[in-house]
Amino acid sequence: MTEDIDALRAGDEQAFRELVRAHQSVLLRLAMVYAPSRAVAEEVVQETWIAVLRGVDTFDGRASLRTWISRILVNIARRRAGQEAQTVPLSVFGGDGGEPTVNPDRFQSRGPYAGHWVKFPDDWSRLPEEVLLAGEIRHTATAVIEQLSPAQRTVIVLRDMEGWSSAEICELLDISDVHQRVLLHRARAKVRQALEDYLGPRMPPEGSGGPAREFAPPTP
Repeated sequence: MTEDIDALRAGDEQAFRELVRAHQSVLLRLAMVYAPSRAVAEEVVQETWIAVLRGVDTFDGRASLRTWISRILVNIARRRAGQEAQTVPLSVFGGDGGEPTVNPDRFQSRGPYAGHWVKFPDDWSRLPEEVLLAGEIRHTATAVIEQLSPAQRTVIVLRDMEGWSSAEICELLDISDVHQRVLLHRARAKVRQALEDYLGPRMPPEGSGGPAREFAPPTP
């Protein structure tokens, strides 16, 4: 990484092109969380690269290079959206507390098995491969992700689509690891619920083929 930074500071155009190639896709995904359209997101990314070139001398190495670049993008995107703060405080990610991650109706509410599933989640391994690979599934998941709060969307995009570590996301968003895990869990739960709703009618009946599921009886 030191060599890359030195090359950028020296004005190496090839080093800059390689940096853009390595990070362009994640920056565009991240910009889409905050921008009202892809066109605006692309403008945010362009402005980010200009800011990177202008500010590369200020990079001190305390964060990873992609975290530093992504933080610049988030600040630019939020400023363009009319928010003047220069950091990403917890207040930006409000509205995510207290909501159930799974519909409470899916659990037993009383009796010796209170809190246990009324019906176990579907086993998608029983679905035909062509159903699981269908473009509609990807469209369904993408549509749900686009409706998530900025906090949940940012976390699930970076963790599950870009492969970021929880530590990197916490540093980028200035949130605790506990908060990051809650956001990720809620985002994944919403995506799973949407996929269950879509795939439910396509589930083959139990015993009609495919691996069977076995569950131990719940413990009171």
